[in-house]
Amino acid sequence: MEEKGKTDIRERMFREMKDKSNFNQVKEYAFEYIDRSLARNVYPTQQAIDDLHVFDEELPVLSGAPNEILEKLHQYGSPATVSQIGGRYFGLVNGGVVPAALAAKWLSDFWDQNTPLYVTSPIVSKLESVVENWLKQLFGLPGETVAGFVSGTSMAILCGLAAARFRVLQRLGWDVNARGLNGAPKIRIVAGQQTHGTVLKAISLLGLGKDNIEWVKADNQGRIIPEKIPALDDRTILILQAGNVNTGSFDDFEPILEKAKKANAWVHIDGAFGLWAAGSGNLNHLTKGIEKANSWSVDGHKTLNTPYDCGIILCADSNALVTALQATGSYIVYGDKRDGMLYTPEMSRRARIVELWATMKYLGKQGMDELVFGLHERAVQFARELEEAGFQILNDVVFNQVLVACENDEITDKTLDLIQESRECWCGGAQYNNRRVIRISVCSWATTTDDVARSVKAFEMAHKEVKSQLL
Repeated sequence: MEEKGKTDIRERMFREMKDKSNFNQVKEYAFEYIDRSLARNVYPTQQAIDDLHVFDEELPVLSGAPNEILEKLHQYGSPATVSQIGGRYFGLVNGGVVPAALAAKWLSDFWDQNTPLYVTSPIVSKLESVVENWLKQLFGLPGETVAGFVSGTSMAILCGLAAARFRVLQRLGWDVNARGLNGAPKIRIVAGQQTHGTVLKAISLLGLGKDNIEWVKADNQGRIIPEKIPALDDRTILILQAGNVNTGSFDDFEPILEKAKKANAWVHIDGAFGLWAAGSGNLNHLTKGIEKANSWSVDGHKTLNTPYDCGIILCADSNALVTALQATGSYIVYGDKRDGMLYTPEMSRRARIVELWATMKYLGKQGMDELVFGLHERAVQFARELEEAGFQILNDVVFNQVLVACENDEITDKTLDLIQESRECWCGGAQYNNRRVIRISVCSWATTTDDVARSVKAFEMAHKEVKSQLL
C-alpha cells in the first residue's frame, strides 16, 4: 500500500501520457535546436563542454520532475552536441539527416516497436520487405538477395562473414554451428592492405584470426591490386571495398569477381558509404560488377542521410545468412510473412526500417541520384579550392573523400588543431601512406557551395597562422 500523500508512479505516468505536456516541451526544444543547427558552431564550445559537469550526481532516490529533466537536457545537452546535421561537419563519414526521415523516426519512436517477428510488428515486417526489394533494384543485386537491418556496417560485416564462414565450412563437410571451430578445416581470408578496421574486428569476433589474413598489396589510392590477388579456391573468403575510408576509391570489381566466381570463392563487399554510388547515373561506373559478389554491407546513416542508426546486410545466399544467425525457442512464432530476426543477430531491434523507408520514399531514385552526386560535387569543389589555396590534395577525388596535407606533418597537424579549435567546420586527421593528413568526408545533403567556401577560409586562416609561428 502506498504511503499517505505519496503518488503512485504508475498513476503519474498515465497522467503524463495523457496530458502530453512533456512531449510538447520536447517539440519546442527540438524546433529550437534544428533552427540553430545550420548556422551554429559545428563543435561544442569549451564552456558547453565544461558545463556538462551538471550531470555528475549520485543515483536519485526519488523520482524526478519530467519538465526539469527535459529542461536540463536541452539547456546543457543541446549545446554540447556536435552539429553533424548541418553543412560543415566533415569528420569520420557521418551523414546528415533527411527531414522527412527525422520526422518518421519521431513517429516510430512513439510506436516503440520491437521487430524480431511479423507478430511483434506487422508494419515493420511489411516495410522491411518493401525496402529489401527497393535496395535490390537500386544496387542491381540478384533477385534472391535478402536484407537484414542492423545498427551499422560493423554489424553488417559480421553478419556477412558469418554467412560466409558457415557456407565455406559446410562445403567442406563441417557444420560450424554444431561443431564450432576447434578442428575445423582452415578458411582462407584474403583482403587488401587497406581493409577497414571493422572487417578486422569481425574476423576476430568470428574466430577466424587476423593473423591468418592473406594480405594483398594496394595501390596509392588504397585499391586492391587485382594482379596481386593469390589463386582463390572454394575455401576462400575475399573481402573488397566500395569506398576506401580515406581516399573514397573503389576496387576494380569486374575482373576480380569474375576470377572469384570461377574459383567458387565467397566475396564480401564492404560498401559502408560507397555502395550508394550504384544509385547515381554519374557514379555507378564505380560499382560495376558488384552483383557478382555474395554479400554486401552498407549504411543508410552515411551517404543516404538517414538518422542514426541504420546499417544493412545484403546476402545472395539467404540459407547461409539465416542458418548462421537464426535463433530458436518454443516461444518464437515464425510465420509465412517476413520475420526480420532471421537476417540479423539481434532479437530485440528498434524499428530503424521506418526512417530508411521514409528516406527512400521521399527521395525516390532521382532524389537519391541527386543527393549522392551532390556530395561528390562538393568534395570536388573542396579539393579544387584547397589546392588553389596552396594545400596538397593526395587522392583522386572519385567520390566524397578528400585527403589534404601541408608542407610537412607538423604543419599539417597544427593546422588541423586550429581548424578544429575554430569550430567553423570539423575534420579529422589520419595517417596515410606515411604522411599525416587532414581527412574530409562530405556526407551531408545540407553542405552548400557556401559551406565549402567558408570551410576553405578556415583552412587558409589556420594554415597561415601555423606558418607564421613555425616558418
